[in-house]
Amino acid sequence: MNRQAAGWITHRWAKWVVLVVMLLFIGALGSFASKLTSVQDNDVAAWLPDDAESTQVIKKAGAFYDEESVPAIVMLSSSERLGPQDLAAAQAVSREIAALEDVPLGEITPPIPSRDGQAIELVVPMTLDDDSWEKLPDWIDEIRDASESGIADTDLQVDIGGPAALSADQAESFAGIDGILLLSAVGVVVVMLLLTYRSPILWLIPLFCGLMSVFASQGLVYLLAKYGGLTVNGQSAGILSVLVLGAGIDYALLVVARYREELRRYEDRHEAMAHALHRAAPAIIASGGTVVIGLLCLLFAQMNSTAGLGPVGAAGIAVSLLIMLVLLPALLVIFGRWVFWPFIPHFGDPERTDRGFWSGVGRRIAKAPRVVWVVTTLVLVALSFGVVKLDATGLSNEEAFTSTPDSVIAEERIAEHFPAGAGDPVQVIATADGAPQVRSALASVEGVDPATVTPPRTKGDVSYIEATLSMPSDSSAAQDAIEDIRDAVGAVDGADALVGGNTALNLDVQQASAADNRLIIPIILVVVLLVLMILLRSVAAPVILLVTVVLSFAAALGISALVFRYVFDFAGADSSFPLFAFVFLVALGIDYNIFLMTRVREEALVHGTRRGALIGLAATGGVITSAGLVLAGTFSALATLPVVFLAELGFAVAIGVLLDTIIVRSVLVTALNLDIGPRIWWPSALWRTDGQRAENSSASTA
Repeated sequence: MNRQAAGWITHRWAKWVVLVVMLLFIGALGSFASKLTSVQDNDVAAWLPDDAESTQVIKKAGAFYDEESVPAIVMLSSSERLGPQDLAAAQAVSREIAALEDVPLGEITPPIPSRDGQAIELVVPMTLDDDSWEKLPDWIDEIRDASESGIADTDLQVDIGGPAALSADQAESFAGIDGILLLSAVGVVVVMLLLTYRSPILWLIPLFCGLMSVFASQGLVYLLAKYGGLTVNGQSAGILSVLVLGAGIDYALLVVARYREELRRYEDRHEAMAHALHRAAPAIIASGGTVVIGLLCLLFAQMNSTAGLGPVGAAGIAVSLLIMLVLLPALLVIFGRWVFWPFIPHFGDPERTDRGFWSGVGRRIAKAPRVVWVVTTLVLVALSFGVVKLDATGLSNEEAFTSTPDSVIAEERIAEHFPAGAGDPVQVIATADGAPQVRSALASVEGVDPATVTPPRTKGDVSYIEATLSMPSDSSAAQDAIEDIRDAVGAVDGADALVGGNTALNLDVQQASAADNRLIIPIILVVVLLVLMILLRSVAAPVILLVTVVLSFAAALGISALVFRYVFDFAGADSSFPLFAFVFLVALGIDYNIFLMTRVREEALVHGTRRGALIGLAATGGVITSAGLVLAGTFSALATLPVVFLAELGFAVAIGVLLDTIIVRSVLVTALNLDIGPRIWWPSALWRTDGQRAENSSASTA
């Protein structure tokens, strides 16, 4: 940020104009924040691209069933064989459910007895639209109450499973996610700000700006989803609030720290803030810009849900940058020096770059920098080997929750009496001429219950067939069966057979996520490298910094994999987990290196690289550590949710940020700076003139 722009933001009278304009801006966007839930699309089918096979089946099968119909499976069971009175009770349950006025129901199937004679099943179709997500848990509760009313005079037990019940449990897991996460994150931020500033007043200003950033970004994302076609789901909306608050407070910490420094150099606080913004804003903008560009790389993803997270997060970071570089400085100069009480920085106070904890760390590293970076690298490499325990191939319905929800328990009980895939059929679309051969091929596949294969239903030149799998529809064995089915029906000449259904949908999600990992991770690395080259005007430093961050990511993933397996007892991870963790850890982790290296370069222009490295570490060590702890704490709030994917993501990002902050930035990068010296700026002019600058600095000091 140039001095003129910085001066206008903090001008004696312009600061009031800035305050009014920013509050109006935030109020306008924030008024839409509460509506964000209304535009979320949590239907897994909407996450896939249009050319996915299961997506094509959904489009073509619409003529044979209601696309918005999602079944709930109501099972009545007993440990004894059922008699006529139990069948009558099942019919009574059907009537009780059909009489529900608030639940959007289709035609309920007649009672279906199990082969072992101990259970009866009712398939209850529910018509769901985009606004049904939040209401679904209540509707399932109403169906449960109606079922229990129908069997009040019997010994039968009620279980409710099927896709509708699972969706209800998912909706309940995400219910209030924004509020829960925000409260958890705010608690962490308050504690960290109090510890950082040791002031009963100052922390309120960054926190206020952070919360305003969250509300304004939620409002902006709502508008983008409502009118710009952006895909938003409960997962990305939850991540948004954590990301914006954590990153925003990081930027605030940098602004306040540099402002505190300049208050010792300038008597007028407006002039001090102008200099602080002039010095700190380029690094903050570069940092935020790197995160924005890294997130926008997700637009290359096949998965609509992954692609949607990119603009969601990027919009949030952009809003946060604006507020922290405009509103925060205006508020700080409006309130004056007294907000730092009791540790008020006064004009003429001595600099503190030669003493303090991080200055001491730098002096110790300087004694043997090569030994330090070699040992640190070996430790990080060793930690990264834990990644072999990361099974990122997808999770079953049971494995996707940190506890076992009712729908999963019901599915297990239903599988004891009916084919395990009951209520969640495989759907096959084929040409009318090839349908008979496709039906035969489908029935011959191992894992398909031949008795459940329906006759082809034909409309025009398209036929539709259903079948039930003999294993749970959410299992890896079921996905293997889908691949076998696709091979079998795809071999029928001229049938143009397509295989869909929920199992196929989940398989396509996992395959698309794995493909996204292979495509997007290299793109992000190249983009981040180019940004660093532009910022540092060097080739050597960006390459070295990127390697350190990737090494930190690998170590964080290795630690996380071991904790997931042996501490949390998670069965595995979703296929998209490595990509999400990579995006946040590389984009956010490089922030701390940007904060450090821009300061090192600034000091190297005066004192030379080796001296500049020590001054840069001493000057930024405390604030960057605080920023890392804040970001780690806010992301760890995700671990409090009952969804395994978010809990794993929160833990991995928290661990990775702590590694970046405490080990990579302070130890590894500083040791490399000291060992490599001015060559780290190659091929810029600084690497050739650095030695002379160091001599001049030593002479002036002497």
